[in-house]
Amino acid sequence: MRPTRSVLRWYVIHSKPSAEAVAQVNLERQGYEVYLPRLVQSVRWRQQRRERIVPLFPRYLFLHLREGSQPLGPVRSSVGVSGVVRFGCRYAVVADEVICHLQARADPLTALHRLTGPARLVTGAAVRIATGPFDGLEGIFQREDGAERVVVLLNLLGRDTPVRVPAEWILPHCDSLGGAQTRQSAW
Repeated sequence: MRPTRSVLRWYVIHSKPSAEAVAQVNLERQGYEVYLPRLVQSVRWRQQRRERIVPLFPRYLFLHLREGSQPLGPVRSSVGVSGVVRFGCRYAVVADEVICHLQARADPLTALHRLTGPARLVTGAAVRIATGPFDGLEGIFQREDGAERVVVLLNLLGRDTPVRVPAEWILPHCDSLGGAQTRQSAW
């Protein structure tokens, strides 16, 4: 009789809605190694900016399973787990390099991921304000003003007026060809 060789593989687990952490705890209690990548998300709540921690991939987590010595059956019936992701008859397996890359991109102290912001605008770029009291107005991006605000030149009452607005309100203004418009300042 040949000894069975056990291979470690990462499987994709589909959790029940908002139950990723519950699934993680229950799977770890059963002796499985589980990786749930989490993200720090900035949200606006009651006119204030707050950060909350959410799964990087909502309803999905990764299970490191030693084939041949750890059964996959108990995983499917664990609390918080909806099922194991499959493609036809085959379970979805994620390469070790992908998981290592995800873990390497997380903050080393907190193990949390942070999304990088949108591409920076250049001075003179045409922008459109997408929300707030200036919704729909077009202006010229002038500069960043701190971590979350920008200064935009708006034509108000016939004058170019610098206005400070939250950076999330600004969208690049594209012309009919799809390219960003820029205007050289006359000063």
